[in-house]
Amino acid sequence: MIRMAAVAAPFGRDMEECFARIADLTGRARADGVRVLALPEACLGGYLANLDGDAEGPPALAADGPEMRRLRSLAGDMVVCAGYCESDAGLRYNSVVCVTGDGVLGHHRKVHQPLSEDSSYAAGDGFAAFDTPVGRLGMLICYDKAFPESARALALDGAEIVVCVSAWPASRTNPAPDLADDRWTHRFDLFDQARALENQVVWLSANQSGSFGDLRFVGRAKIVGPGGEILASTPVDGGMAVAELDVQAALAAARRSMGHLRDRRPETYAVPVGGS
Repeated sequence: MIRMAAVAAPFGRDMEECFARIADLTGRARADGVRVLALPEACLGGYLANLDGDAEGPPALAADGPEMRRLRSLAGDMVVCAGYCESDAGLRYNSVVCVTGDGVLGHHRKVHQPLSEDSSYAAGDGFAAFDTPVGRLGMLICYDKAFPESARALALDGAEIVVCVSAWPASRTNPAPDLADDRWTHRFDLFDQARALENQVVWLSANQSGSFGDLRFVGRAKIVGPGGEILASTPVDGGMAVAELDVQAALAAARRSMGHLRDRRPETYAVPVGGS
């Protein structure tokens, strides 16, 4: 059995406040026996203040810098995934790292960029799963999960657990009075369940909560089983969703009769010439 947790919490520009919150969350998770913890997108330094293309971005950090060493120290014997703004060769990437106290296990740069996010970040160029002490894991960031190919690429690479970290906002054009009823909250939940079900994987969804700049985030961190069922979730105002699962047994049960990866017919999926 693996005890896992996904967080919805607010994170801003003050790095010391970010690390204080992460220290509190990792401490609480460890005391509860959690072995894998998903923190939100941009939890080191906060997300963009808006998606109009002119927002000042978060501090850019090196993938092997002191902040990553500090994160590893807080992770200790847990597997921890955390989002940050990565600086590399003069470019900035919206990235997520997976660490334990022993080192970096995996890394992903956000591939799909909504609205004007590409004014602030360069795009990643692929998806890959990697081995961890809790099983083979893959990572996505926010808008990546709107594209079925993203999660499918990880599942085909053997991912048993997919961690998707987000700074998913509520609708700006037609916001609901109650954030729980917002159409973008609904979409956030729907993508989480659909991606888990269609790939028959365990899905951890972390998200920012509260407000930052012009954005109001929908919270709703959750853990979804390989049948698309929500095993644990937080309200829109945040918290920590915790569930315990025998991952191998759950995957075997979900895939026993209807194996979505096994029953694929890739030779039929080619886009016709002239199609899009």
